[in-house]
Amino acid sequence: MRKLSNDELNRINVDDFKAATKSPFIVVLDNVRSLNNIGSVFRTSDAFLIESIFLCGITACPPHRDIYKTALGATETVNWQYFSHTLDAITWLKKNNYIIIGVEQAENSVMLNNFVIESNKKYAFVMGHEVKGVDQLVINNCDMVLEIPQFGTKHSFNISVTTGMVLWEAFKQYKLLIH
Repeated sequence: MRKLSNDELNRINVDDFKAATKSPFIVVLDNVRSLNNIGSVFRTSDAFLIESIFLCGITACPPHRDIYKTALGATETVNWQYFSHTLDAITWLKKNNYIIIGVEQAENSVMLNNFVIESNKKYAFVMGHEVKGVDQLVINNCDMVLEIPQFGTKHSFNISVTTGMVLWEAFKQYKLLIH
């Protein structure tokens, strides 16, 4: 086995990325405080051709050097919008026919391994604050709650890890639906 060089990876350029058909997913960051986590979400969103990221509340926006450090240029490719309040973002998403999914540990949550996307639907995944999680008022306005099964002693994953797992599962299902 030989490791591939960057040239052999056949990645698209920024203009091609902007013109590409996006996955019907929006990531909503509900008061995420870590600039490194925000940058990581941008980078992961780029990898899966995510439609947009909604940065809400205390979530910092580009330009910022600590976001750039982990985003590695994805702030130039992935569309983003800022909302002062997460509920304003949820209102916009509902008006535009998105299914709102809080990613949280909650009553009646659906485990990620049981989650199934539907064709011709658009989804918004709400990721919460690193300590407090997704705000309860936001959860109250979600169509469903998605939970990642865990088997160890810790109670949560880092938000960037959570985003990666959720987007990979959604993207994998989406690609199967369109092919």
